[in-house]
Order: sequence, then structure tokens, then C-alpha cells
Amino acid sequence: LLSIFVMACILPYTDKNLLSSSVKDVSMSPLTIVFERAGLAAAASVMNAVIFTALLSAANSGLYASTRMLYTQAKEGFAWKIFGYVNKRGIPIYAMVGTMVISLAVFATQFLGKEAYNYLINASGLSGFIAWLGIAVAHYRFRRAYVKQGRKLSDLNYKATLFPFGPIFAFILCLIAVGGQNLGAFAKLDWENILITYMSVPLFVILYIYYKVKYKTKLIPLAEVDLEAHRD
Repeated sequence: LLSIFVMACILPYTDKNLLSSSVKDVSMSPLTIVFERAGLAAAASVMNAVIFTALLSAANSGLYASTRMLYTQAKEGFAWKIFGYVNKRGIPIYAMVGTMVISLAVFATQFLGKEAYNYLINASGLSGFIAWLGIAVAHYRFRRAYVKQGRKLSDLNYKATLFPFGPIFAFILCLIAVGGQNLGAFAKLDWENILITYMSVPLFVILYIYYKVKYKTKLIPLAEVDLEAHRD
């Protein structure tokens, strides 16, 4: 926010290098312009280094999280057992290799055509918000189950101050974020763009229903929620 404030103070919105009517009109990033006007000759190279570092960080964290999720699924019986193998250094090596192979395959789809890659990106675009919706609901039910079962909140290492404000606020914000995607397409009634943007929603619903039907799961009453499993 402070970076945007500084840029807004320095750069007029009419700057020829900024976005005017089309993305094609952008010749350089606002941060690059600011650095150049500050006298930093290698501004473009600096920004490229910053972006490259950020991409490496995002790729590294994504690989770590995806590998651990696949490993956990294997241990719980929702994925092939081989992905639950851990080498002597404590690394779920097969889960990591499997994640890397899928990631490279997805990345390679851009060579099949620009649209194929865009469809895959949009299909996963809202998955983060959907995941956080689930996290908010899970935390809300956890706290209610904890109290319902007569446990003391003082025993919790993290007590979530102002509960239930946190999970409810997070849930509402995620709903707003999901509903606010690509408002321009809604304004123009661009149904093709809308369908591409919200591809992940029907995918999530289909997978959710499939899981519910296959495993015949139900909503567990608060008094029966297992608060002991996986505590360590």
C-alpha cells in the first residue's frame, strides 16, 4: 500500500508509459518508471531481478505445499501409497517428483495453444479462495466443538482473539473476492469470459459431490467431533 501511495504521488495518471486504453499500451511497470526518475539507470534490470526472485519464492512455496498435500493424501488413503514414502532425509521424494512432473506438464500446455494454458490457470484461479472458505468454516466449527465438549479455551496455544469475528469476517471477504472476480465481464455480459473465470467453481462442486457420494460422509455433530486425532 505504501509503495502504491509513493507511485501515485510521483507518477501522473496521464503518463505515456502507463495503461491508457489497452494492456498493449503499457511500455514499462510503474515501479520501473519511479526508479528511473530517481536516477537508477539499471531500473529495469533491478525490477526483473525482484520479479524473478518473487517467482522463485512462489514456485518453491507452491512445490512444498503441493508435495506435502499429496504426501498427506497418500498417508490417509486418498492417493497412491508410493507418494507416502519418505527418504532418510525426511523428504517425500516421490510426492515431490510427482508434483514437479504435473507442474511441468501443465506449464507445457502453453505450447499447445494460449487458450489451453489460460483455461488451466482460470480453472485453478479461485481455488485459493475456496480453500480459505473451508478453513474459515473449519476453524469456526473447531472452536464451537471445543467449547461444546467442555474443554477450556485457556488450554489452547492460540486462542483466536475476538472469535467468532475472525472466521466469519474471513468467510465474508472470501465470498466477496469470489463474487467480485472479473466484474468487467459481468458489466458487458461477456458470458464466455465469465465461464472461463468461474471454471473452478463447478469443478469444486462436482468433486465435492463425488466425495460425499463415494465416502457417504455427513456433517459431524459438534459433540462428536474428534479433537484428539493428529494433535501431534
